Amino acid sequence: MVLSSMSSENRIRTTLAGRSVMLAAAVVIVVAGMKVSAPILVPFLLSVFIAVVVAPPFFWLRGKKVPDILAVMLVVFAIVAIGIFIAAMVGSSIDDFQSQLPFYQERLSQETVGLINWAKTLGIEVPRQRFLEAFNPGVAMKMAAGMLSGLGGVLTNTFLILLTVVFILLEASSFPAKLRASANDPDATMEGFGRFLGTVQKYMAIKTWISLATGVLIAVWLSVLGIDYPLLWGLLAFLFNYVPNIGSIIAAVPAVLLGFVQLGGGHAALTALGFLMVNVVMGNVIEPRVMGKGLGLSTLVVFLSLVFWGWVLGLVGMLLAVPLTMTVKIALESSPDTRQIAVLLGPATEESSEGEPG
Repeated sequence: MVLSSMSSENRIRTTLAGRSVMLAAAVVIVVAGMKVSAPILVPFLLSVFIAVVVAPPFFWLRGKKVPDILAVMLVVFAIVAIGIFIAAMVGSSIDDFQSQLPFYQERLSQETVGLINWAKTLGIEVPRQRFLEAFNPGVAMKMAAGMLSGLGGVLTNTFLILLTVVFILLEASSFPAKLRASANDPDATMEGFGRFLGTVQKYMAIKTWISLATGVLIAVWLSVLGIDYPLLWGLLAFLFNYVPNIGSIIAAVPAVLLGFVQLGGGHAALTALGFLMVNVVMGNVIEPRVMGKGLGLSTLVVFLSLVFWGWVLGLVGMLLAVPLTMTVKIALESSPDTRQIAVLLGPATEESSEGEPG
């Protein structure tokens, strides 16, 4: 009896270990496949992202008895018009900034050397060469230019992205009927699907409007200060506002450095103050009230998702890291079996905060 019990326990442990190994191998294979297929996957994810954002106006038009084809055409026309407007406003700024990049990098290096010499007069010895190699501020400017050029490279697939958006919207009108026909319990399935889709659309719509407001406020503030390319930095603030906590810092660094090079330390401090105030108000006051605390993510999860999706999909992966992770979290919340995992991905709850040692 004892030997039989021990052998059954060993078989259970072996089975669990085998399943764990198989699961880990499957995850590695899927991630490797995603990384290899990134040139195809990135336009598709952008298409899904755009389709989710523009789905509410599309369904509103359908509710007004507008035919599906005409509703899709109107939505796509609006997308194209917005894209042309942004390209006309920012395109020349991107080219001009990239052409001026060597000059800005040289000025930053000179200002950094000046700060090192000033520290030396105060009796603080800083090894110049090692400091410049480890903390070269010109790298941040180059990184910003690389992000903008990378975004432009992705948008070369504009026709493919728009075509995919069209097919997603057309399929969206018939997908609920297909889901109901294929489900064993249509009512429960449709209720869960509707709750999941509604939450995702609410998150994406609110996040997009708040990001747009953030970008506009940043652009206006930089225009008042006289910083070059305010629309460019407003666009960067809009894009990286989809990445909470870290995104505002990434968007602020090149603008602050440019303010330092162009107008001096006082204007650089005012630039940083503007970014701080806008992101505190929009991210910590307005967004939680409109969106609700339940749709948040842990700061650690945000950082890890940024690293992971950026490694797998590049710049677009960084921009879509939080929306992708939020979609996963919402999907986990939709099922009672996986709701505990969603809680682990979220921010600290009041109970956990009260249980922390003081």
